[in-house]
Amino acid sequence: MIVAIYSRGLDAEQNAPMQFLLSELLSRKATVFLFEALVWQLPPQVNFSIFNSYEDLVANDVECLISVGGDGTILDAVTMVRDSNIPILGINFGRLGFLANISKNEIASAVEALMHHTFIVDKRSLIHIDSDNNLFGDTPFALNEFALHKRDTSPMIKIHTYINGEFLNTYWADGLIVSTPTGSTGYNLSCNGPILFPESSSFVITPVAPHNLNVRPIVVADSNIISFEVEGRSNQYICVMDARREFVNINIQIAVKKEEFTVNLIRLNENSFLSTLRNKLTWGMDKRN
Repeated sequence: MIVAIYSRGLDAEQNAPMQFLLSELLSRKATVFLFEALVWQLPPQVNFSIFNSYEDLVANDVECLISVGGDGTILDAVTMVRDSNIPILGINFGRLGFLANISKNEIASAVEALMHHTFIVDKRSLIHIDSDNNLFGDTPFALNEFALHKRDTSPMIKIHTYINGEFLNTYWADGLIVSTPTGSTGYNLSCNGPILFPESSSFVITPVAPHNLNVRPIVVADSNIISFEVEGRSNQYICVMDARREFVNINIQIAVKKEEFTVNLIRLNENSFLSTLRNKLTWGMDKRN
């Protein structure tokens, strides 16, 4: 099996589990590609190659990308695999690990499942941005959310929002989030938006610190095109796709829609969305004792 390993970087205490992951893969005769930025952090290895881009993954027929880190690392990994259908297996070296829900203690069983193809692949929808000035270049998509924000020091902005060209609402707020079902447990949740099941085929539109008390999140079908016109005292605002952001002039036209392709996330058989909700959000747990 041809496997690639991606990470933003390792802390000192993470070197040992990374070494264990490498040894488990190599002992099972896997062909391993390491992300170039990782190589200098690890002792010399003789049995791995280096990759640095989407093109490298496709050219070498990589069958799985292992994301080592937290949920933010998986968001980066999505921009690596793009529309290649290469599945992503997330091993949690971070904190919460909602997407990267395989712990360091499960590395051996995860590698075993990978080698024997005894895992489940979840297809997750993405959100795509269209704009006048080609925002985010060749990766104009996100797994979690798209968001508009005022600049740090500017007053709130007015976001005129349309669904398929029909006026929805003007949000007087610090910003606005359009979340996928996957992203509904992230930034959307922290702004009091609802949780969606991954297969729900919807977007959530959630204001950030709205000035009107009667403005609430709304769920719409992801077959819709959502467009925006922004007004504010500043001539720029911030546009965010997952962890990436760009400053945008106030007169730029922006619309979002469902991306044409999906991303594949690997989970072990015993891990389900409901069990992740219970474990990560501590639902149903009595903390009084």
